[in-house]
Parts: sequence; structure tokens; C-alpha cells
Amino acid sequence: MTLPPDWQQRSDVFQNNFSVKRKVFVSYHHELDQFWFDLFTKIFSDDYEVFQDQSLDGAVDSEDLEYVNRAVREDHIKGTSITIVLCGAETWKRKFIDWEIASTLHLEHALLGLLLPGTLPGSAGKYLVPDRLHDNIQTGYASFERWPDTPQQLKTKIESALNKSLYKFLIRNERFKMTRNL
Repeated sequence: MTLPPDWQQRSDVFQNNFSVKRKVFVSYHHELDQFWFDLFTKIFSDDYEVFQDQSLDGAVDSEDLEYVNRAVREDHIKGTSITIVLCGAETWKRKFIDWEIASTLHLEHALLGLLLPGTLPGSAGKYLVPDRLHDNIQTGYASFERWPDTPQQLKTKIESALNKSLYKFLIRNERFKMTRNL
């Protein structure tokens, strides 16, 4: 992927804002990865203004995709600057995570996948992530990183993802939304 010539100039703008306290939405598999979300917020919440723990399971009582997507955008994602997807063994199977990623891309927010410790690669030797996240990692719009050990490492990963999100033309959000969990 070739980056536009003004990449460094735009990157410098973000470096000047490195101390900004970011608003973050965290998307994760609530049943299997709650431990990691709890640890994540315990370690990193002092450095960020918002960490949302609002599972869509039951929160939006409708199967109408457009209604749910509007609710996700307006009640969960709007007002944040980045969505972090905690990627565990079965994250890629969850329809609400797909919907949260779709809403993030619709709002043109930054997108960062974090590989949870202990997650094993699939049979092809690659880590499985939600398809919509994978599409945007491939274009260069989204980032996929290992779990950070320190708040400073997380800040670096977030700022890198925010830099990438400046290039809206890289967004890929054409997939049909998942209608059920796999």
C-alpha cells in the first residue's frame, strides 16, 4: 500500500495531540471475553475518557437491522473516536460485533483490533478476526495488534489507528451484515 505524500504531515498533527484523552468504544464477545474487557478497563481506563460496556445482546430489542444499526451508531459509537475490538477465539462469529464494526465504519471512526493473550491461530495458521475488520486491515484503514503491556503501548497503537483513519477512501463496509451468530 502506498501512502499519500502528506502522511507525515498528518501524522505530526496527531503526535501533537498525543496527550488527548480519547473516547473509546470497546467491542468484544461478552460471554467468552468478559475477563479481558474487565482487565482492559482496569489497566487502561485512567488514560481514556470513555470505555463502554453496553452489550447489544438484549440491549436493543429488535431484529430490524436498520433500527439496530441506528441504535448502535447513536447510543454506543457516536461521540467516540475509535472502536477497539478485543479479538478472542470466537469474536469473528458474533453478529453484534459485526454490527458495531459496521457502525464504526459508517461513522468513519478509527478501528483497532487487539489480539487477546492466549488466542490461538486457526487451522491455516492465521488469527481469525471478524470479516469486516479483516477487510479494513487489508486496505490499511484498520490496525490489528497484539495486546498492549502498558498504557503507553496502547496509546501508541490508538494513535497509529487514528492516523490510518484519516484516509476514509480505504474504508470497506460493503458486506451484508451478519444476521446470526456462527
